[in-house]
Amino acid sequence: MTEKTPRLRDALDGIPTYKPGRPAAAGGPVAYKLSSNENPYPPLPGVMESAVSAAASFNRYPDMACTGLMAELSDRFGVPVEHLATGTGSVGVAQSLVQSTAGPGDEVMYAWRSFEAYPIITQISGARPVQVPLTAGDVHDLDAMAEAVTDRTRLIFVCNPNNPTGTAVRRAELERFLDRVPTDVLVVLDEAYKEFIRDPEVPDGIGIYRERPNVCVLRTFSKAYGLAGLRVGFAVAHEPVAAALRKTAVPFGVSQLAQDAAVASLRSEDELLGRVGSLVCERTRVAQTLVKQGWTVPDSQANFIWLRLGKRTADFAAACEKAGVVVRPFPGEGVRATIGETEANDLLLRVTEAFRKEL
Repeated sequence: MTEKTPRLRDALDGIPTYKPGRPAAAGGPVAYKLSSNENPYPPLPGVMESAVSAAASFNRYPDMACTGLMAELSDRFGVPVEHLATGTGSVGVAQSLVQSTAGPGDEVMYAWRSFEAYPIITQISGARPVQVPLTAGDVHDLDAMAEAVTDRTRLIFVCNPNNPTGTAVRRAELERFLDRVPTDVLVVLDEAYKEFIRDPEVPDGIGIYRERPNVCVLRTFSKAYGLAGLRVGFAVAHEPVAAALRKTAVPFGVSQLAQDAAVASLRSEDELLGRVGSLVCERTRVAQTLVKQGWTVPDSQANFIWLRLGKRTADFAAACEKAGVVVRPFPGEGVRATIGETEANDLLLRVTEAFRKEL
């Protein structure tokens, strides 16, 4: 008699596995990790103190309502507390968004290539992913996305700036797109890299949400704020959507340490802006050097750059690792390299210069 195994959902078949950026190799040459879009700076002033204080209460559950953080976010962004929801990073909130809007037979749309968690969280819910190719310039093709909307479309992700290409959608084209999307379809502006934007034509999603009830904005403390290891993100949305997010969130998902660290980070905005400014300057330097070397580099508004390498992607990633810097390859497509310490960026540029001569 054949022993039966537990029955699992068919929706799990074929779900891609999320691939995190590889860590720097231990025991090899001096290695830098430029594969996960992490902030190279230490925590902002006051964050370590709040973490140590919170650690004394690890035997207690955190505040499930994130009361202090919600109040701080409400004040910082000028939105009602009822329009806020928190989660384990913006990806945790994104999963709640899909669970709240889409199920079997429904469609979730996003550009491709974009954030690789989108197909995973879509298929987990049983919904059908609709992937719309980027333009030749690696930007969202919003016209094509608008054309792809059907009566089964429930949610649309617009990653702005886009991960992994760094390109951003500007206000006029985004407003035209939103005008074409039915108002019963939720449009999620995923702004994980908002703080790094310097193009004045790229809008702040929170300003757009105020005028459009079907727009939700995702933000995170993982990137600019440097709290990637604590997993805390949030959404700004009108009350029905925000309430659904709070309902579907994992209970006690955001630790008290993460909540307190996020509050302390919000109160260190001057220091934050200085650090982000330094990274943006490095981004400009790296991009300009790459162009001088002969590379075609999309205009990144994030804390990383994108090199489209096609079949040479794996070779380039291997060359970087051999030199002591780890990047994020997307096989057959290209490489995403985080803007890190000046030394790491210089090392990357030495690899790109040598590799370019071989092309």
